[in-house]
Amino acid sequence: MTSALVAEHLSKSFGEVAALVDVSLDVPPRAAVALVGESGSGKTTLLRCFNRLVEPDKGIVRIDGVDASSIDPIVLRRRIGYVPQDGGLLPHWRVQRNVELVLRLRGETNVARRARDALALVGLDPARFADRWPRELSGGQRQRVAIARALAAEPTVLLLDEPFGALDAITRAELQDAFAALRERIGVTTVFVTHDLHEAILLGTTVVVVRGGRIEQVAAPSELVARPASDYVRLLLQRSRVNEQAVVARA
Repeated sequence: MTSALVAEHLSKSFGEVAALVDVSLDVPPRAAVALVGESGSGKTTLLRCFNRLVEPDKGIVRIDGVDASSIDPIVLRRRIGYVPQDGGLLPHWRVQRNVELVLRLRGETNVARRARDALALVGLDPARFADRWPRELSGGQRQRVAIARALAAEPTVLLLDEPFGALDAITRAELQDAFAALRERIGVTTVFVTHDLHEAILLGTTVVVVRGGRIEQVAAPSELVARPASDYVRLLLQRSRVNEQAVVARA
């Protein structure tokens, strides 16, 4: 089976700062991969290498077995769903127009219907929300619209950069649950960045711990908790107060 995403020996520096150092990662189809680590660990840089928002200095990224560098970056970004941390909605466009964006850029048909279907998919009634402005929405609703926009073109891969990080605790929990159910329903391959190990275990089928531009461990949540691969991972689990009970609660 061809992997949905592959990073092969990626390295990337910004000036004297090494953001990625010889990083390799294999993402199977339909997986939900959580990239977790402290600020500056390299997790967002790795995420953005997959849609060429960041170009690695060394190494190869493959999308469905194809070298990403051989694909026009604009075309690639229209193929892969992407949700930035702040949602990235255009404030001067109403909700439906925001969701239609990628569909319009790709010259797709049935744009309005597909945008409304995407809104319904993320739990927003099009009759209530399609004509609203982003400023009229709550933080959680704006993130739902951002996810709807990423899903409207039916991508096989969805990238999310701390999509729930700016939300209050209650809204964050609600959106986490909604996203987990949505991902299970549509089966899209997902890679998401988070600094919250609890969130990584809740939403990820695989957790990737990143530190100082290097991968410390790649494991299923249960394996990560039961067999941390390094002192750093063990310390991260302790500081996050994550144990076997957290994994049981996830199931």
